[in-house]
Amino acid sequence: MVAMTGDAGGAPDGTPADAPGTPDGTPADAPGDSPDGDSAGPPAGTPADAPDAPGGRLHVEVDGAAVAVPAGASLLAAVRAAGAELPALCSDDRFGPAGSCRTCLVRAGGRIAAACVTPAVSGARVDTAAADLVRLRREAVEVIASVLPPRALAGDNPSELARVCRSLGVGPDAARGTGGRGRDDSHPYVHLDRDLCIACGRCVRMCAEVQGTFALTLVGRGADTQVAPGTGGPWAESDCVACGGCVDTCPTGAITQPGPAAGLTSAYAPPTATRTTCGYCGVGCALDVVADGGRVTAVLPARDGPVNDGHACVKGRFAHGFLTSPERLTRPLVRRGGRLEPAGWDEALERVARGLRAAVAAGGPDAVAAVSSARATNEENYLVQKFMRVVVGTNNVDNCSRLCHSPSAAGLTASFGLPGGTDSFDGVERADCLFVVGANPVEAHPVVGARLLRRALEGAALVVADPRAVGLAVHADLHLRPRPGTNVALFHGIAHVLLTEGLADTAFLRARATGLPELTELLAGYPPERVQDITGVPAGDVVAAARLYGRAERPAIVYGLGVTEHRHGTDGVRTLANLAILRGAVGTDRGYGVNPLRGQNNVQGASDMGALPDVLPGYAKVSDPSARAVAEAVWGAPVPPRPGLRLPGMFAAARAGTLKALWVIGEDVRATDPDANRVARALDACPFVVCSELFPSETARHADVVLPAAAWLEKEGTFVNFDRRFQRVRRAVPPPGEARSDFDIVRSLARVMGADLGCATPADALAECARLAAPLFGGLSHARIDREGAVPWPCPDPGAPGEAKLYGRGFATPDGRAHLAAAPYLPPGEAPDDGYPLVLVTGRRWAHYNSGSMTRRGDGLALGPADFLDVHPEDADRYGLRDGAPVVVESRHGRARLVARIGEETAPGQVFCAFHFPASGVNRLTSHHADTVTSCPEYKVTAVRVSAP
Repeated sequence: MVAMTGDAGGAPDGTPADAPGTPDGTPADAPGDSPDGDSAGPPAGTPADAPDAPGGRLHVEVDGAAVAVPAGASLLAAVRAAGAELPALCSDDRFGPAGSCRTCLVRAGGRIAAACVTPAVSGARVDTAAADLVRLRREAVEVIASVLPPRALAGDNPSELARVCRSLGVGPDAARGTGGRGRDDSHPYVHLDRDLCIACGRCVRMCAEVQGTFALTLVGRGADTQVAPGTGGPWAESDCVACGGCVDTCPTGAITQPGPAAGLTSAYAPPTATRTTCGYCGVGCALDVVADGGRVTAVLPARDGPVNDGHACVKGRFAHGFLTSPERLTRPLVRRGGRLEPAGWDEALERVARGLRAAVAAGGPDAVAAVSSARATNEENYLVQKFMRVVVGTNNVDNCSRLCHSPSAAGLTASFGLPGGTDSFDGVERADCLFVVGANPVEAHPVVGARLLRRALEGAALVVADPRAVGLAVHADLHLRPRPGTNVALFHGIAHVLLTEGLADTAFLRARATGLPELTELLAGYPPERVQDITGVPAGDVVAAARLYGRAERPAIVYGLGVTEHRHGTDGVRTLANLAILRGAVGTDRGYGVNPLRGQNNVQGASDMGALPDVLPGYAKVSDPSARAVAEAVWGAPVPPRPGLRLPGMFAAARAGTLKALWVIGEDVRATDPDANRVARALDACPFVVCSELFPSETARHADVVLPAAAWLEKEGTFVNFDRRFQRVRRAVPPPGEARSDFDIVRSLARVMGADLGCATPADALAECARLAAPLFGGLSHARIDREGAVPWPCPDPGAPGEAKLYGRGFATPDGRAHLAAAPYLPPGEAPDDGYPLVLVTGRRWAHYNSGSMTRRGDGLALGPADFLDVHPEDADRYGLRDGAPVVVESRHGRARLVARIGEETAPGQVFCAFHFPASGVNRLTSHHADTVTSCPEYKVTAVRVSAP
């Protein structure tokens, strides 16, 4: 093979150990001598300090055409901006240049240069088309191709190298290698053909610089150099997290995904691909979906994705096999004689309508409730809440944000005025200090995790507060490990240091905040030494964290469910927000505020659309007569004035016999809600249960009617991601059998019940929402989002941009100020004792999502075959547990069976597990304790005991 990046095995950072290079990492001969002996330095005759074009742009002439590129851009960027074809087999614009393949040679200022590593300067004249340049490029490509087997240049090969060869007139006979190095097909999503590796290093750099996993390296010497997993064993046993970045960047097809999509990359996505937004976590990655015959054959990360910048994770890129699972629900089911049996849509909808009418007749409109879906589109959530309020006549509608980020909505609203993160992620990524709290984005939000890690590796200070030593914590400058349930005390300790050491922004506090005297008085009781006693975090680390955050020029806070899913989760959000207020780091150019990572794809949007019991679309209170009047004018129907039941209250009402009908949309509450045994009793007690689902879930098994729903790749609409961006969802394939979108289901049910909801299309629904929820969403429409790709809210005007960074002109609170919270630390709902001596924390693993209903139905099951219980070695010895052996976990509420995994990611006295396999029964363990403000469950603190079965 051609060892394009030097000889020898890989160094820890993925760079070949003896690769030639200068101290700054630039190859010593780039842009050095060209093949014909010309020096390839800065373009001759162009002054090194040539002035930039206005706005930091550089004027460059490429083959006689003038182009403007950003300051710092390379000649390769200028050439591509001019639309000229230029190969660059060692280059990818998602990471820095290498200059090793010599296929991007151009002439600038009379000298031949490798365009990828030569900076553009204003006034440069670049020639790409001269005959001698084409000859040099062709010769470089011929050398690379010569050692590859003939299949590398076969006529139907879609690889980048094959395309380059065809464009340069290099025929298939140029590939004369004999191969014989073998393959590694051990991984379900990533296959390696060693014979096609040219050691360009792109996959290694993608894994290190973009993904941050460092799972790949180059091994061998000279012409024998090739890529390999860093562990030295099969790919499936490596640290690979299957983001697909190596597949996407490989120029030869050495690394591919299996199946008909082998060789496809985002750089060469077919023009027929459907652009949509990922339906897994709340990051909101833009994806290009390739389909054939009504089946998805590939999902590629969009190179121009507003959030993901051409990157993806294992779920968004590969976990689409569930679409064609034989377990998909394709026909409605109705219960007859105690059994769920297939039925037509007419019968199913009539059964639902009859059940809802009977419930209203027995107990009034408030005897009906609906759980809307954070997986559904904005338009579907809008229609569900409208149906409940207009057709049924109740505010009994909620969504799963109740179980995860309702404390975010309450806490951020109380502190700043709006229920969303304060800044765009683009801003957060420019921070010089990242405070990541109660979140493991490397696993739960991998694209965000990779971008945060990249920023830390570039020099930003990284402070992580999390009980577990995972993900970003491994790379942190400072890792704080508070005892679960002690966040408020930790944040008060940091705030104490900010005030006592003069790190607070007194001018900001005087001009734009309120509540400082009360907070100051409270913080006197939280010196670092007392905080150490409560949290277990050493006092010195509390001080160090405060100094890193307080002395940064542009700090940012990013947090997750480890802050919200507590008995005092809203207090946690508010006291975390205190830090940004004290620092003057919100609504200013001196920081990037407080930003929650949303768990499911449309948690933010479901709430934005009013699928909550106390607010209308746009967060207007149902108890506000003026807000109801606006909704009534748009809907032409009265809106009930009394707030409805929250999700836990629905189950309590069912057990009490006052809730007569429950419609659960797109959520397996039997598996994912806390204290699952009590949820099961509620479902059994409710006289009529409807479930809209993709699969026969645990909840569906309790239902009287099951309606087959379309998945996110099968419908139209929009999602709102974690930093408040509206993005389009587009249908790439039809739903299977008779399955329908939730939008169609709600409209059809309304018609059966004699009501017309209007909103013939999802676009109509968003337009109606914009009228009702102006000014927050007043400027939004499908047409606008189609044009712009992503539009953040607030967006009051169709002709003005949305507001990515909030509060620059004032806070949205009644007095226009940020509100500091003087909330005392209060203990969690449960504490360990002699009977239940361990604290269980639950969360997610990288290979799966939520209850696993989608990720368990595909090849990815091999990446995470079971729910594991992470146990510290000391606890494993104490309780006689063996690594990989079954373990029984018991709490005061229930019992679960898991598989032990022994390691030091958890602290002694703490255990961790996910809830991706409902059969394991994890949420039978969790308690009924909930946030005192929002009813969000306390998933993060459950007292348990463990034993070998």
